[in-house]
Amino acid sequence: MDPGIAKSTRLGGLISGGGRTLLNLLDRIEDGRLNAELVTVVASRQCSGIERCEQAGLDVRLVPYKSFVHDGVADTPGYSTALARWLDEAEADLVVQGGFLSLWQIPERYCGRVMNIHPALLPMFGGKGMYGERVHESVLAAGCKVSGCTVHFATNEYDSGPIIVQRCVAVEEGDDPDTLAARVFAQECEAYPEAIRLFAAGRLHIEGNAVHIT
Repeated sequence: MDPGIAKSTRLGGLISGGGRTLLNLLDRIEDGRLNAELVTVVASRQCSGIERCEQAGLDVRLVPYKSFVHDGVADTPGYSTALARWLDEAEADLVVQGGFLSLWQIPERYCGRVMNIHPALLPMFGGKGMYGERVHESVLAAGCKVSGCTVHFATNEYDSGPIIVQRCVAVEEGDDPDTLAARVFAQECEAYPEAIRLFAAGRLHIEGNAVHIT
């Protein structure tokens, strides 16, 4: 490798749905705006994102969360071990969650190396069960005048990790969950690549629950 060319960041993607977030990252990679490589994608359940990512030429593995549930009790440690093992084998530098709905216990070696994106301005409208359309419905029901997206480092608690990047959008008169979601997603497409670039440049430093950008 030319010493003047920065090493690309190896990304491991986690999905549970349509995979739009990862496909946006792939678009940025292919057009040269993001110096990274999506080395593997892991899905926690059968979803449309598997086929979409495979059609895009990505390596996709299904690690079903339900296969680690026995007699109604989830073996979260077992699932987390299986997930981390696959990410290890793929030699992922950074894990990016894109609509990943299964809580996993992030091992110490991945602390500060797992990002998530949420379609609201955390810490508002986050937590277990708050995803997708539910988030936008809640924002509208609360009468908020602004919403947006948040990229944060994931921890072992839903939507609670240190915030890296946030982007705002106006909540307009006549908005419904779909129109608001479209406006927020447009900002997600900018925020996630920005956060990855900052990580790759070594500019993110975590102190407590705050991320400082140098």
